[in-house]
Amino acid sequence: MSGHRSVEIIVRGRVQGVGYRAWTKGVAEARGLAGSVRNRHDGSVEARLAGPAEAIAAMIEACRQGPPGARVQDLAVRDLVESEPQAAAPRGVQILPTA
Repeated sequence: MSGHRSVEIIVRGRVQGVGYRAWTKGVAEARGLAGSVRNRHDGSVEARLAGPAEAIAAMIEACRQGPPGARVQDLAVRDLVESEPQAAAPRGVQILPTA
């Protein structure tokens, strides 16, 4: 893999109240990714991330496990296209309010 990739990752299971957003921010930034992460009203966590394709692939695999205390039951990944809102923040990963 090479190039740039933007994705939306939806993580379901026991992923709220276990530090999943902060963990995602730290792991994603350590991999050089940018974007946002937020809780959703349905109990899932949504991450929109952009960066090198190899780093995105590694982040997707990391999200399957999550931080200690998380129990990931399902992970959905969708590639974002140019016409959709940009996944990348100007710098780093922002933790956004619940949507």
